Amino acid sequence: MPGGANSIMPKQKPLFFCDNCSYEVGDDLKTCPYCGRNFVSVRCPICDYSGPDRMFQSGCPMCGYSAPPKPKTPKPAKKKPGRKNIPADEPLPFWTYLLTFIALLIVIAIFSWLITK
Repeated sequence: MPGGANSIMPKQKPLFFCDNCSYEVGDDLKTCPYCGRNFVSVRCPICDYSGPDRMFQSGCPMCGYSAPPKPKTPKPAKKKPGRKNIPADEPLPFWTYLLTFIALLIVIAIFSWLITK
């Protein structure tokens, strides 16, 4: 089979992504429009070859890679053992307010008892 499978399918135009925020950017930009990072050179995500953007117009000059990189997945937050993670916008349970109010009443009662003595 001359030419292989690549001769049937047209080669896709390479896509460029910001190393900092992973958004797709134009191949002629000097700074990322999303995070503002300056582009000094282009780096291949497969072979880590770096060079000026004009060398990457038809893919990586070293390995030929031109597919988009996989998007970054955020790392899960580490949970502290024995403690529930309560979101900041969720109110505290009612019993915490009740116990705080009772403790405040006890402190006021002791303070007024000490003053009158």
